[in-house]
Amino acid sequence: MIEAKKSLGQNFLKDKGILKKIADFAQIEKTDVVVEVGPGEGTLTELLLERALKVIAIEKDERMVAFLQEKFKKEIEENKLKIFNEDVLELPDEFFSIFFEEKSAQREKNSSGSIAYKLVGNIPYYITGALFKKALEAENPPQSITFVVQKEVAERVMARDGKESILSVSIKAYGTPEFGGVIKAGSFNPKPKVDSAILAIRNISKDRFISLSEKKFFEILKTGFAHKRKLLIKNLTEISNLDISDLKISFEKCGISEKARAEDLKTQDWICLTKNLLPSSEFWH
Repeated sequence: MIEAKKSLGQNFLKDKGILKKIADFAQIEKTDVVVEVGPGEGTLTELLLERALKVIAIEKDERMVAFLQEKFKKEIEENKLKIFNEDVLELPDEFFSIFFEEKSAQREKNSSGSIAYKLVGNIPYYITGALFKKALEAENPPQSITFVVQKEVAERVMARDGKESILSVSIKAYGTPEFGGVIKAGSFNPKPKVDSAILAIRNISKDRFISLSEKKFFEILKTGFAHKRKLLIKNLTEISNLDISDLKISFEKCGISEKARAEDLKTQDWICLTKNLLPSSEFWH
């Protein structure tokens, strides 16, 4: 057993029942290419290899890479597993197309012609937000994402309290989140301070941004959430050359109350607002 590194946020899962639950929730099929982030000692990797056509593991810890290369020597030789000793957050966007060089006719391709893949991982808590952003905004995003995250983060994404956040709206702009259940802290070694949860994002697509600027959607979203206690309409007046009369018209068109706060709006409301505000300001040019 390799000792977990606190600096890398490593918490290893040993419970086979929970590992199976994660693999089941990821909905892996025999024709799937799976990218696993942070395989650690390979306990989840084993299950993914049983289900997928191919697994591509991205591991930052050199000790773990050496361990995995020995443990899965046969699968590597059979080209069923590839291991990259990399920090996933530092990988260039092109990486998610480059490692699919051996394209074959039977594998499913996405709309851009790149090989489709599913992203899975028991990831370090501290990279959760950044990794969601990187994966969803990638030129070749995954078909689905299944991560073990902090329970609080999963509940925020699901908006369990009825209040949306930048994270929840951002994720729902690309796909549909599903809650896969709680994992108690005691299931990990070392034991984290909080419980975790399985979270999946399914049906990931950039279709909403075909006729809508991805960059500008997120700029208005960020501005709207800038001051949580303020009314949304007041926050949006901070956008250059956009006055209150423009906003009132857009709010009415989208059926949004002038008394609404950012957390009250659903993803579709933000999309409607963005579309209606596009012609209104130099901000959008």
